[in-house]
Amino acid sequence: MTIRILLADDQALLRLGFRMVLSTQPDLEVVGEAGDGAQAAAMTRALAPDVVLMDVRMPGTDGIEATRRIVESGSAARVLVLTTFNLDEYVYAALRAGASGFLLKDVPPADLISGIRSVAGGDAVVAPSVTRRLIDAFAGHLPDPATGRSPTDERLGQLTDREREVLVEVARGHSNAEIAQSLVVSEATVKTHVGRILTKLALRDRVQVVVYAYETGVVHPGTE
Repeated sequence: MTIRILLADDQALLRLGFRMVLSTQPDLEVVGEAGDGAQAAAMTRALAPDVVLMDVRMPGTDGIEATRRIVESGSAARVLVLTTFNLDEYVYAALRAGASGFLLKDVPPADLISGIRSVAGGDAVVAPSVTRRLIDAFAGHLPDPATGRSPTDERLGQLTDREREVLVEVARGHSNAEIAQSLVVSEATVKTHVGRILTKLALRDRVQVVVYAYETGVVHPGTE
């Protein structure tokens, strides 16, 4: 199965570099290139790519707004955010908008290819350790438990006690193997619980689970 990719970046040379790397893989195909966010959203509608490599910093409509438009349109395309720095100030906003993870612009070719395949297959590409750092870095964007104003969501009531335990573990950046060890269950069981959590909470992937858990106050920055 060929994975169709849209490149969205205002730097033509960078797009060319990505295209050259991806063209070496028989299962990856670049179907288009966009130079700004508005064009990226429009081309996603027209070309229906599987994955969009989205730079967050573009003229006019930025990558955050473009990601939001793509997700809200109901597109099946999954967005991988491209950022210059490991914790770009826009990354958290992009994840909230529906991105499935982020990669550095200088990502090694092997990691770029692996990341694209991962999100195309329904996984996220933000490693657990990076997730923890991301949440810590953007703690100011999240509900403060001391204010008593953490939002609630009635969807939480749909979760079983075990699913809620798994939700907390995922939000803390733990891998399936770590969760399985902590809860004394198999990794397959953890994977099943994560799938049910995604369905019940209407979330796209593991990264969105992390954001959701912090924003609803299920867990708080700095807790373990």
